[in-house]
Amino acid sequence: MSFRLRTLVLAAACAAALPALAATPAKPAAKPAGKPESQPVDFELAHNLGAAGEARLQAVVDRFNRETGNALKLTRLERGEKPAGLNLVMRYDMSDLLSQAQSFVPLHEVMAKAGKPVKAADLSPDLAGGVLDAKGRLVALPLVYSTPVLFYDKNAFRKAKLDPEKPPQTWFEMQGMLDKIQEAGYACPYTTSWPVWVHIDNVSALSGLPAVDAKGTLVFNGLPQVKHVAMMTTWVKANYFKTYGRRAEASKRFHDGECAMITTDSREHVDFESNRRIDLGVAPLPFHDDVYGGRQHSLADGATLWVGAGRPPAEYKQVAQFVSFLLSPEMQVEMVRVYGGLPLTPVARSAAQSKVFGEVDRTLKIAYASLKGKGVPPVPHVSDIDGVRVIADEELEAVWTDRKPAKAGLDAAVSRGNAYLNARPAMKKAQPF
Repeated sequence: MSFRLRTLVLAAACAAALPALAATPAKPAAKPAGKPESQPVDFELAHNLGAAGEARLQAVVDRFNRETGNALKLTRLERGEKPAGLNLVMRYDMSDLLSQAQSFVPLHEVMAKAGKPVKAADLSPDLAGGVLDAKGRLVALPLVYSTPVLFYDKNAFRKAKLDPEKPPQTWFEMQGMLDKIQEAGYACPYTTSWPVWVHIDNVSALSGLPAVDAKGTLVFNGLPQVKHVAMMTTWVKANYFKTYGRRAEASKRFHDGECAMITTDSREHVDFESNRRIDLGVAPLPFHDDVYGGRQHSLADGATLWVGAGRPPAEYKQVAQFVSFLLSPEMQVEMVRVYGGLPLTPVARSAAQSKVFGEVDRTLKIAYASLKGKGVPPVPHVSDIDGVRVIADEELEAVWTDRKPAKAGLDAAVSRGNAYLNARPAMKKAQPF
């Protein structure tokens, strides 16, 4: 695992990722409305979104039911309870899922038995890695994925006498710009949502030193990571960098024009563009140009759709139909236009790029270029494991509030995080199958 899924906790994260379809006229589906492929049965999609996110997800469900004649219903995804037929699992809930693998069935099995096989090759390689088993088969659907980027207000750049078409490429270059933006009167030159996702997972990946190794061990206390966190500490002291919370609290600050720059999920452009006072600019996440090998790739993450075990065959047929509905080019393009997520299939990606989406299209191009086709390696992200993410947040806050030096803070985060994982070995995998 912005408002990096946000005044969004991920309820809002997916709320932003799943805006209401009510305002978008539904186009004809391949199947006439009212004619399901088989006799409809009641089946459920469980989630843990807030009220706004639930309303928007309900619009997707209503459209599916209207166009197919099915009977999908929303229900709450409660921790510790038996999963529903379909389960929308957010980035920060993945650790719970990994601890109860027996409660889920691989997606490829359900789709094959329903006569609607879906292969990993059907999805963009940028997105599929984290939902594959050891044999390269899909175990879940990466429903609403994005990657961190830098959003900035071009008006702030103009006020600071900076070229609004030349955002910073490196963190060092960005520091000089933040000084000028501060001088121009901005009390919050830069902020971030989802600090662990951006400043540990993705800064590590861009530096070519993943935060988690192939065995699932945390290793984000190397020299590049320490130098980056230390640099952010100097920015906090200089009032260049303002922190507002561990999730998406900062996104509202940027949306309201309080902050000039933010690093967060690429899909948040759909939220930020709603404020017409912001002249929205987007750029790749900055990198450190003194790291050997140059800029590497960023990571993709978001909400995934998992199938619950122990359901009747008739229900699995309906599940397969819903997955096929979500993967249709039409629905994928709609998700790009309205939801902000990355298209899941090459066909949908081409279709989306053929549309005139303005800044949305520019954000997509930047996101895909940043991923370099390698967005989801087959290891867990630090931010996917709730307990580890909380530890990392605590240690980052200790460093950024000058209670610990960067090296001591990251060493503590890695040590504490690995102890947590060693007591829960199932969580050291990216997926449970």
